[in-house]
Amino acid sequence: MERSNKDVLEIEVKIKVEDPLKVKEKILELGATLDRERHFEKNTLFDFSSASLFAKKQALRLRTAGKKHYLTFKGTPRKSRKFKIREEYETELKNGRDGEKILRNLGLQPTLSYSKHRTTFRFRKLKLCLDETAAGAFLELEGKQSDIVRFAGSLGYSKLEFIKEDYIQLLSKEGKLLKD
Repeated sequence: MERSNKDVLEIEVKIKVEDPLKVKEKILELGATLDRERHFEKNTLFDFSSASLFAKKQALRLRTAGKKHYLTFKGTPRKSRKFKIREEYETELKNGRDGEKILRNLGLQPTLSYSKHRTTFRFRKLKLCLDETAAGAFLELEGKQSDIVRFAGSLGYSKLEFIKEDYIQLLSKEGKLLKD
């Protein structure tokens, strides 16, 4: 995430990968450090019954990764041809069940959920996530646009392979999304 004015901007792309193990090896060869080994994550999106967040292309996500829980708000994506750019605010919750109860008491309901296995890396200010989902394996690159383009190029990928869609959209295309 990159700070801009007082907002926290998330700038990211995904790239579909055929062989996650080869990509992991190449990422490490290029000097990235392993931030977190492969782990399971469950993601649940919440919205009001009016679907007002969905209508504005916003998302409120509760993520469970091991014993940790995170609540994330993602704002409406900004216009960009190759990159997904949006405000993002995230906080760790002490108790995921209580977090869900708070959301429900505010009138939010779980609408969609998906899971994945994720391995995370760091390369300077770039965050790299190797995700294994029901829609396939993807490398997610998050950071400055120039850093994303440069690192993707080092891996042999071009801007033509950048995907702006989120996992909800990718899983929906494959018919692999779970509706709550």
